[in-house]
Amino acid sequence: MAQDSATSRIVITGMGWVTPLGHDLDTVWSRMMRGESGVSRIDRFDAETFPTKFAAQVRHFNVNDFVDDARVHAKAGLNSQFALGAARQAWEQSCLGKHAGLNRRRMGIYLGAGEGVLDFDNYAAVNLAGWDPERGAIDGPRWAKAAFERMDPWREIGQEPNMPLVHIAREFGARGPASNCLTACAASTQAIGEACSIMQRGDADVMISGGAHTMIHVLGVTGFNRLTALSTRNEDILHASRPFDRTRSGFVMGEGAGIVILETLKHVEGRGAKPLAEVTGYGSSADAFRITDMHPEGRGPAQAITHALRQANIDPLAIDDEGRPMVHYISAHGTGTKENDSIETLAVKTVFGENAAKIPISSIKSMMGHLIAAAGAVELITCVLAMQHQMLPPTINLREPDPALDLDYVPNQARPARVETCLSNSFGFGGQNDALVVRKYPSP
Repeated sequence: MAQDSATSRIVITGMGWVTPLGHDLDTVWSRMMRGESGVSRIDRFDAETFPTKFAAQVRHFNVNDFVDDARVHAKAGLNSQFALGAARQAWEQSCLGKHAGLNRRRMGIYLGAGEGVLDFDNYAAVNLAGWDPERGAIDGPRWAKAAFERMDPWREIGQEPNMPLVHIAREFGARGPASNCLTACAASTQAIGEACSIMQRGDADVMISGGAHTMIHVLGVTGFNRLTALSTRNEDILHASRPFDRTRSGFVMGEGAGIVILETLKHVEGRGAKPLAEVTGYGSSADAFRITDMHPEGRGPAQAITHALRQANIDPLAIDDEGRPMVHYISAHGTGTKENDSIETLAVKTVFGENAAKIPISSIKSMMGHLIAAAGAVELITCVLAMQHQMLPPTINLREPDPALDLDYVPNQARPARVETCLSNSFGFGGQNDALVVRKYPSP
């Protein structure tokens, strides 16, 4: 990505998010700097019989505060509502709405979005109504009759993963390339990387990209509990998400959205706007291993990171005149599972060698939980804010260091630092790995 042509250089001009820590840039950043937690007891459904009774839910959010006409989005699922809130913030910051020459046919969307919340109460009622106890099976006609009487087709459509794209396109008039990927926890990082590629090949001048997701519902929590991936520290929920800690026992489910406005540098210069940062590298790989396990040698994550650095023209083993590595901060995938944290640490060491110990690396999932498909976009935004404020977000709840994990995880407190280049990692279930490199604009 790091080329001389203003057409091939991709910059970020707007950012927005809806998270368990809030839904504006300043509030969320301030809370992260204070090391606050967004975790609470689940109240969206009755989770008292679940092994995990807590999550990081979005609170006090009203999508009507972020859209021009609430009637257009009246049937939007929760995933789409989060996406609209984040997209509105990014749109306003980019000032694209004030650009009279904006060609909306060359403004596209690439999201990494997952589902909203299914209508589980009605699903359960319909299944019960359709059950034939004499046969011990569902009676098709009886089930269909109950479904037509009780199910809301708009709610069913509204929770689909492609719906956030549809609502964003309608709100902002984007008529260019449109795609959505759902590569698990790597989705929004992949979406941003692929959106950059679309612009570099000349198919768009502007891309709205990022992700939105919520799995804080009955099936989502059940599934990850069955996989033993979630923390069950119900007696100490504020400290349950503890990436890189010796006592880590699983991740905490989060939800939300992160959206960035991407533009070619040529387009930005043509309208006299100011970039926030430049995306210089993107790497993607597959583990080709097990569905829910990472390869023990970290080969997939290491390959994705290496490719992103290569695109950014960064030698991971090089140092600058001050003896600093060329990457100044790593936003870790950092879920807080035994496997992820150890293998991510191994991958970073594999790629950066002796430089690994010199690079601060932290996980904001310790504060806002795991936003699944939306996690990567939110973490990339955090990288840009770290460069703007010259501050590193902490990994909270890191009280008992794991002797096997010996990198600088920025434990417990935010830290001032000179930050000009960041790496953001995302590794998804199924062995899908994506990494982005972003640098301060203009570069020093």
